[in-house]
Amino acid sequence: MPTHRLALHWFRRDLRLTDNTALSRAVQEAAAVIPVYAVSAWEKEHRWTGPARQDFLCGSLASLEKNIEAIGGRLIFRRGPDATAILQQLLTETKADAVYFNRDPGDPYGLAMDARVRALCRELGVACYDEKDAVLHEASEILTGGGGPYRVFTPYARNWNAQPKASCRPRLKQFAPLPPEAATLPSDPCPTLATWKLPANTARIVEPGERAARTRLKNAIEAILPAYGEQRNTPFGQTTSRLSQDLRFGLISIRELHHQSTAALQAAATASEKKSVQTYINELAWREFYFALLTRFPSVFDHEFNAEWRGLPWSYDPAAFTRWKDGQTGFPIVDAGMRELQATGFMHNRVRMIVAMFLTKDLRLDWRLGEEYFMQKLVDGENASNNGGWQWSAGTGADAAPYFRIQNPWSQTKSYDPEARYIKQWCPELKDVPASLIAAGPKASGRITLAPHYPAPMVDHSEDRDRTLAMFNQHRQQQRP
Repeated sequence: MPTHRLALHWFRRDLRLTDNTALSRAVQEAAAVIPVYAVSAWEKEHRWTGPARQDFLCGSLASLEKNIEAIGGRLIFRRGPDATAILQQLLTETKADAVYFNRDPGDPYGLAMDARVRALCRELGVACYDEKDAVLHEASEILTGGGGPYRVFTPYARNWNAQPKASCRPRLKQFAPLPPEAATLPSDPCPTLATWKLPANTARIVEPGERAARTRLKNAIEAILPAYGEQRNTPFGQTTSRLSQDLRFGLISIRELHHQSTAALQAAATASEKKSVQTYINELAWREFYFALLTRFPSVFDHEFNAEWRGLPWSYDPAAFTRWKDGQTGFPIVDAGMRELQATGFMHNRVRMIVAMFLTKDLRLDWRLGEEYFMQKLVDGENASNNGGWQWSAGTGADAAPYFRIQNPWSQTKSYDPEARYIKQWCPELKDVPASLIAAGPKASGRITLAPHYPAPMVDHSEDRDRTLAMFNQHRQQQRP
């Protein structure tokens, strides 16, 4: 006997039918389920997103809509000021007696919305069920021996890896027919970029939707993980799983990814392969470490995690920031990364570290500028890991690179793109320049620029490294009583 006559399932960052915790529970406990997606009401621009990510979202929603229709359901789209207003309206229209949703994994806005929806349901006398879905372990589950949050990754990862992991649920097979009064519920159309009055997306993004994500998952497990440890820092070609946007929008479940990764670990034929797969699993732990930090310390959006570095005299040079954004710094590995970002909505993780450290340590521009720009451009933009990554590079975050660790873009090129294949892919002006000269920089050969139509380096790395160290040291001295 069903527990509820009619339930709403509120889709958020769980745009799939396979191993969807709250959706599976809703279908099991309610006689009928109405799937709902709340479309945000902002227009023209947003601090934390842009056309590439919204285009991927729209494609994933269109795919979800078709998948739901194929098994007898109908996805309802409604646009409004926030999800609570939309859900309240739908509860009034449908007389549904329950709401199911998957909890936000740590973003303060999402957690606040969770609380508001629970409060709404209490006020209306409607049952409310929220589930853990986007992470394997929430912030409250992985704690130090003293019951507090971890601030360093290694002991966090040791604890995280030791905890049992939830099993996967099967793909939903069928939606039950809706009662007559809900069968003709009006719906807005599936959103497009025009919904938010955004310009057309010009980035060549990966294919959206659950089916495409599952194809990427299969390829990652079979072709990427066995050599991930050796190849993951090489930016040319596909050397990483490329599943980050799929986890961001819940096109695959973290449980299934971990389950398949663990199976690959157990099946590894060599010690090298086993180490590679474990390295990848630790990256999943990094993702949840940053969610846990954001849950416990939401102020990191506005302030440095390490209070010692709050108030650093960052620069706000708009011309320098524009050159960085446009990939015109004169440092090929930096420019290649920024151009890849603009062209595809993606950037290899090693290069993300290089360009972030260049912005903060060579140009001494505020890390928050880069953090926001990445969120506007990245298809896989995730507030927690993006903030964590930027503060790591700036030397201000939890378990961050020390402030005096300043990566040299030239030596990074020699280490990770020695043949300049990645650089030449995105900086065609350098296609005829020998890789050895690209890695050494123009100064080493007495040149001003590496090629006639390529800019000269906008700063001298050695000199600006010294200036950055002086800035940090002076700030530290000023903070002492």
